[in-house]
Amino acid sequence: MTHTLVEWFSDIHGWLFQSVVQPLLYMLTLGDVTEEAFDGTEWFLLGLLELAILFIVLRPLEAWIPVKKDIDPSARRIDFLYSCIHRLGAFTLVVFFLLDPLFDLIAGHLRLLGVVHFNLETLWPSVTDVPVVAFLIYLVVLDFFDYWYHRASHQFGWWWGLHSLHHSQLDMNLWSDNRNHLLDDLLRDIYLAVIALVIGVEPSQYVLLVAASRMLQSLQHANVRVHFGAIGERLLVSPRFHRTHHAIGIGHESKGGGTLGGCNFAVLFPVWDIVFRTARFSREFAMTGIRDQLPPPEGKGRDYGRGFWAQQWLGLKHMREFARRKTS
Repeated sequence: MTHTLVEWFSDIHGWLFQSVVQPLLYMLTLGDVTEEAFDGTEWFLLGLLELAILFIVLRPLEAWIPVKKDIDPSARRIDFLYSCIHRLGAFTLVVFFLLDPLFDLIAGHLRLLGVVHFNLETLWPSVTDVPVVAFLIYLVVLDFFDYWYHRASHQFGWWWGLHSLHHSQLDMNLWSDNRNHLLDDLLRDIYLAVIALVIGVEPSQYVLLVAASRMLQSLQHANVRVHFGAIGERLLVSPRFHRTHHAIGIGHESKGGGTLGGCNFAVLFPVWDIVFRTARFSREFAMTGIRDQLPPPEGKGRDYGRGFWAQQWLGLKHMREFARRKTS
């Protein structure tokens, strides 16, 4: 009997857990977290699958139609490390599943008071509760809130101090999406997990929502000369549209030339940039980075770090230093 991909995945998941993870838990006397470890094994495999798909699909495209031909190999390696931390370590999902029991507890107390937990799927019975429709609604709602989180990280000095690490990549590539300060990611993951739980997203749905969003964001950051056309770029964030957000100067500075500001903050759907007047459509594939990291006289030669630990430490220093900057 032929197996579907889902069945193959389930078989591998079960084998890995029973043969490796479960024996290790019992050896370390951690049998009380078996259920959580079973879910964690699934997240690990999903992350591994994501990395494989991204490499198979996007790496040839980067070699075939690159925006920038000479990419520093060390820049790609450090970004790949960030991707492994987030995709294989289930950084985002761990936060959601840690908060889920807390929300269940709160929901239980609210039910005793006669308050029913809100769920977007109940808004239009027989329509919003259709799995595909519910998935798309959740994706759009979460993206709306993600737009505002992203925009805020460009408006407050201390926040930009953390987020600037993501923009300091001069050689954007398919792994650059995950090049973030861990504290910034933790704040974002808590923020989105809380919103997801409030609107009624189930754990299984959240896993798929996160995976879909991450795959699209990896495409946006890839070193590929790809755009979606005049109409397509207004429906879905393309590599060209997002590259403008990473452009030196215009991507993270105000129109008046100030330090904070920028354009193209949408994570998946450009409609938010269009509605809130932060969209900038360009035919150019801009060079990326931050103005002040360029050598004088163009910039200040600011160091954002080359290695993982240096980047994390400098991010904290920049957070403190940039907290004194004014918003645009």
